[in-house]
Amino acid sequence: MDMPLILIIIGLIAVIASFFIGKSNQVSSDELEKVSISLHQETNSLKKRMRAVEEELMIGIGPMKGNQNKIKKGKPIHEIIINQILSLNSQGFSVNDIAKRASLSTEEVISVLQSRGVI
Repeated sequence: MDMPLILIIIGLIAVIASFFIGKSNQVSSDELEKVSISLHQETNSLKKRMRAVEEELMIGIGPMKGNQNKIKKGKPIHEIIINQILSLNSQGFSVNDIAKRASLSTEEVISVLQSRGVI
């Protein structure tokens, strides 16, 4: 047989086979797209739930008794900042780092930690 004839036959077989294989790839890509969309929706749902839980944790402690959330200067510190200070302290941050992140003085941070019984 002639070499070009063999190559033409192989080419035709490959073209015919691609029609059958292409359909199965189409099905696979459709399923993959559905899974991707489902995963995206679940991720967004989880993000919304996490935001709600974070808000509850930051605000959920409630008002403090007495003037514990007021510092020596009489400047009140919001409950969210107090929760941030407590969270950063529990994560092992130093008082100076906490003060920088919370935009407070080190004395104010120490006072908050003392008022909550952490120090």
